[in-house]
Amino acid sequence: MKPVIALTKGRLEKQFLEFFRSLGYNDQALIDKGRKLRVDTDDFQFVFAKGPDVATYVEHGIADLGIVGEDILLEFQPDVFDLLPLPFGKCRVALATEEGTQWPARKRRIASKYPNITKEYFRKKGESVDIFKLEGSVELAPILGLADAIVDIVETGTTLEENGLVIKEEIHQISARCIANRSSLKIKRALLNPVIQSFQKGETVS
Repeated sequence: MKPVIALTKGRLEKQFLEFFRSLGYNDQALIDKGRKLRVDTDDFQFVFAKGPDVATYVEHGIADLGIVGEDILLEFQPDVFDLLPLPFGKCRVALATEEGTQWPARKRRIASKYPNITKEYFRKKGESVDIFKLEGSVELAPILGLADAIVDIVETGTTLEENGLVIKEEIHQISARCIANRSSLKIKRALLNPVIQSFQKGETVS
């Protein structure tokens, strides 16, 4: 039996593979996977999915462990065990506006891919806002007049800068997280503990 790990496709996938390789694991099958969404290695079975789906697969026991951005946990609050932060995927959730923007007297309009994070942020500030959920480039919303500001993930800030936006306030510092299915942690403890300890300590599992 092998641990099943659900891995977020894209940027986190690449960063995880570097981390995985640094622990001494053989990642050749993952590098050469092409368009495969499930890959077996000597020690693991990997499945590749979008972040919210990774959390769903782990929550329902399809995968034992998952690698996701902390933003997924904050936004969707899946019923999983948040095991530990990982040393990559570091970025920020931030409130950003067009440079020089003054808040209007009316109720503010905020665009975001993360309506729940946004709602909770303004709730803690005691403010009521209108939230527009967008799936694509949220930077367009203030430029085109849909919203007064955006709440989004910021890594380098280059996209904001190139579109005339500036960070008004940082909401969360986030990183990649290793999550686990709650039942798997109990039933497969002997199988998973060495892997978790390896991720935690940066040591190679022999």
